[in-house]
Amino acid sequence: MTGTAAPFAADDYRARMERAARSAAEAGLAGLLVAPGPDLVWLTGYAPTAVTERLTLLVLAPGQDPVLVVPTLEAPDAGKAAGASALTLRDWTDGKDPYAATAALLDAGGRFGISDNAWAMHLLGLQKTLPGTSYASLTEALPMLRAVKDTAELELLAAAGAAADATFEEIRKVPFGGRGESEVAADLAGLLRRFGHSQVDFTIVASGPNGANPHHEVGDRVIERGDMVVLDFGGLKDGYGSDTSRTVHVGEPTDEERRVHDLVRAAQEAGFRAVRPGVPCQEVDRAARAVIADAGYGEYFIHRTGHGIGVTTHEPPYMIEGEEQPLVPGMCFSVEPGVYLPGRFGVRIEDIVTVTEEGGRRLNDTTREMVIVD
Repeated sequence: MTGTAAPFAADDYRARMERAARSAAEAGLAGLLVAPGPDLVWLTGYAPTAVTERLTLLVLAPGQDPVLVVPTLEAPDAGKAAGASALTLRDWTDGKDPYAATAALLDAGGRFGISDNAWAMHLLGLQKTLPGTSYASLTEALPMLRAVKDTAELELLAAAGAAADATFEEIRKVPFGGRGESEVAADLAGLLRRFGHSQVDFTIVASGPNGANPHHEVGDRVIERGDMVVLDFGGLKDGYGSDTSRTVHVGEPTDEERRVHDLVRAAQEAGFRAVRPGVPCQEVDRAARAVIADAGYGEYFIHRTGHGIGVTTHEPPYMIEGEEQPLVPGMCFSVEPGVYLPGRFGVRIEDIVTVTEEGGRRLNDTTREMVIVD
């Protein structure tokens, strides 16, 4: 997990930790327990070089200074994190009980939010030491914790989006026909890194009938002339995510292929146009889905319309039926409808969108028209 390259100072991390503690109190929690992972990077700037069985845990509670419980041998690195001066380090040595050290910081009868990716052995260790405590996952307890981005975060997301756009502009120039999906995927990964990504999370290249699988695992299928090819790629640049999808065609498409592509493009535009402050997330999904359903392809749009993005490429909020969370300026998420015809082809078009005071702004600007490749 990268994240330390982001240009944030100790005061930024202090403000985030204070806001997180307040949000915990408002949610009726005694505090938050944050294990290594994206939440810890976002709150403190600290990403351990290796996550091991030794307990590392940030304790945030209203009215208390933040404390990072950390193994003694890792304390020097933790002390170098950008947010280290905004918290207290409490180290523990091998042979000592890290759960006892942590328990001293906790309300013995409190309910705590805990990182989704915390190890079960650590949660069970805390429960054994403090049997009166209870826990809820952070996604359940505070799903919007990282959802609203500040100006600096938006700039980083825009830069990541621009790098993904540059990647698409280059990949459309390379040969597709006669090459394996894995070869084009390797090209995508190399281009993402050339344009500044330190981490490549996915490079989906789904050709012909493979395009009907939204999460197709790249294989050795040779791309043929006449194939529709779904490209979905992204990762992290300076600690913030990119994610975009475009569907290209090798040679001239059929009338049906062009019609389906135009339909998905119209649905993507409808989803984007639905973005404005105060609108429930589900309305973005409804707007995109209605266009596809009205054209008779509703059963072939088989996933949600979008997901949040930030220090990870998938996070809340989600653009899906039943999600009534109102959109707030600063939220960033994908708008990515698709149509998937089993055994034949698929089409997906995806942009990252941020909510503005007036509506929405795309962070991806490459053409959404049909692109013909060789």
